[in-house]
Amino acid sequence: MSLRRWDQVLLVSSLAGLTLLAWAYLFYLEKNMIGMDAGMRAWLPSDFFMMFLMWAIMMVAMMLPTALRAILIYARIAAQGRQDESPIAPVYFFGGGYIAIWTLFSVGATLMQWGLQWAALLSPMMVSSSVGLGAALLIAAGIYQFTPLKDACLKHCQSPIMYLAANYKKGNQQAFQLGLKHGGYCLGCCWVLMGLLFLGGVMNLIWILAITLFVLAEKLLPPTLHGTRLSGVAMILVGVAFLAGYMP
Repeated sequence: MSLRRWDQVLLVSSLAGLTLLAWAYLFYLEKNMIGMDAGMRAWLPSDFFMMFLMWAIMMVAMMLPTALRAILIYARIAAQGRQDESPIAPVYFFGGGYIAIWTLFSVGATLMQWGLQWAALLSPMMVSSSVGLGAALLIAAGIYQFTPLKDACLKHCQSPIMYLAANYKKGNQQAFQLGLKHGGYCLGCCWVLMGLLFLGGVMNLIWILAITLFVLAEKLLPPTLHGTRLSGVAMILVGVAFLAGYMP
């Protein structure tokens, strides 16, 4: 049994709606500069919570579109062998597991932002104010593009169908756990790239969109490592140019 048309419409529209809401929230934050004053003083618990919320919603805005193909693949697998039972509920649990992984990452990203601001390495606009930090972020992201962990996680993200089919089990809890595992592969593929948000600005929507499109392109391209290697070389060269003073 394939996924019913109404289920497809419901699934895609709900995911698209959630993504648009997340982007709308980021747009609202950027236009109102909410939380920017936290970069000029010691953080209060409320500041930490608001920054965590910003990161968590940002990860939904950035990463949920890149997971759409895997979610639809899981939905088709879940629909196999069912009669009148809708597979939509376990699909949402699968997506929830994926989002949960990036929510946990958001805790670490918030702690990193707090540490960088405490060390006076970020401007109040949450942009790197250190040439060394900017270069380190670029070079680290470039080097990571060559690592076996990156290769393994990227191959999974580019072709998740066999993994999802082999590990599929009925039940909402099992769906959530599989979503966690798939999210773990996605995190392993992209976590270093997220550090580049501190280079162009955590609340720079154009920069956020650029990284989102880069991640999406990596996942949608055919399973080859040539583009990954080329992007890694480019990041390293730009990082070295930063250190040499050739980049502003």
